[in-house]
Amino acid sequence: MKNPIKAAPKIKKFLLNNESTAQTIVKNTFWLSLSESVGRALRIAIIIYAARVLGAAGWGTFSYMASLAAVFTIFADIGISTVLVREVTKSPEAEAKYFSTTFIIKLALTLASFLFLVFVTPLFTGIPLSKPLLVSIGLLFVFDSFRRFGTSMFRAREKMEKEALINIFTQLIIVVGGFVALFMRETPESLAAAYAFGAGVGLITAGYFLRDNLKQLFSGFDKTLVRSIIKAAWPLSLAAIFGMLLVNIDTVMIGWFREAEYVGYYSAAQKPIALLYILPTLIVGGVFPPLARLARKNDLEFKRIFERALGGITAVAFPISIGIMLTSSEIVSFLYGDAYAAAAGPLRILALTVLTAFPISIIVHGVFAYNEQKKLVPLWASGAGLNIALNLWLIPRLGISGPAWASLVTQFIINGLIWRKMKRVNNFSISNKLPAILLATFMMSITAIIGKLLDVHLFIIIAFAAAAYFASLTFSGGSIIHELRGIAKRA
Repeated sequence: MKNPIKAAPKIKKFLLNNESTAQTIVKNTFWLSLSESVGRALRIAIIIYAARVLGAAGWGTFSYMASLAAVFTIFADIGISTVLVREVTKSPEAEAKYFSTTFIIKLALTLASFLFLVFVTPLFTGIPLSKPLLVSIGLLFVFDSFRRFGTSMFRAREKMEKEALINIFTQLIIVVGGFVALFMRETPESLAAAYAFGAGVGLITAGYFLRDNLKQLFSGFDKTLVRSIIKAAWPLSLAAIFGMLLVNIDTVMIGWFREAEYVGYYSAAQKPIALLYILPTLIVGGVFPPLARLARKNDLEFKRIFERALGGITAVAFPISIGIMLTSSEIVSFLYGDAYAAAAGPLRILALTVLTAFPISIIVHGVFAYNEQKKLVPLWASGAGLNIALNLWLIPRLGISGPAWASLVTQFIINGLIWRKMKRVNNFSISNKLPAILLATFMMSITAIIGKLLDVHLFIIIAFAAAAYFASLTFSGGSIIHELRGIAKRA
């Protein structure tokens, strides 16, 4: 057995230094995964507490503005942060020039978005929005937007440990500040002020790490680069816009047609699903490097690894999706209380999006590995338009179930087309794995239904249903269990 004291310096060196290409990829994947998982875990605590103490109307008011700010974060960036990472990675000597130029572009976009967010967006909703709430959410948007822009420099330098540190610290301040603010005054304004304060602390922390760059913040500006940066950035923004719209535009559009409490119910249903979406990113982080290395060089080996990863992540998606769908009422009651019973319906529908969202994360990275991502741009653009159109049609007719159905239909159509495009690049298949997965899901579902009929506690239902699933999968699809273990090690 290795001595942990002697191993500590090696672990520290591995996690904080860039020693080789492979080690750097693993190190950065670890830090980004840690940052996302810890950050979201911290945030879910304040989300559940705030939803309970604010009530559906108060939580809905806050969620409406927070979702709106998240949408504007994408439009205030339009992909320039990604361009900054790419150009600084390729030409480190031009770091000051690109940092300064992209910052000026970012400043103009952020200022315009702030003014629109605070002064124009209240005109499109019947939800009462106070000035303190609007200003706090506006500041949250500005601080968070520039913090994320600053941390893109750490990605360019392949020092994601600093990005992770800043993100976790920011989320911790937000959560602690949120609990304190709500303890003092249970209003959406208090929670928004705590979020803005935490984001401001995060921005200051990022500024400290980038203090040398800030000394040349304006002097490095090169106006000849503006056109090329924007030209390179806008296609990259479409993917981010599509993803952000699917997660946030539903909440915003409910606020156009319904009262604040309905926004609160839908947001309560959406948060657990959004949290689960992090799982595929953790798995992809471990699988993508070998896929990128093998693409076009050894397509057969690429296909073998790709199919194992896709089969494994599909085996994870089915029990999560169907399990949440069957126990949505119990989950809502446990997390938020009986006052949020109306959230069970949308949660039941949104749970089915996991069936496509999990596998498509592998599919998209497979497309990226082959450098065919430009073919996805029209699909993402169409998906964003389809989602908005379905929301406009379904929300007045179906209420808060409407946007859930819009998300489900949009994801199945667009992700199905992306799946088809990837098959044209590399003709993969997981049809031999599906019978075992479906049988195991059926056994799990029967177990969950029996547990509900017997009025068993939610945790006991989950435990027995999970046991039934993995027992069935072990007997009927042993290779899938082996693949799940391999994916867990990579993740």
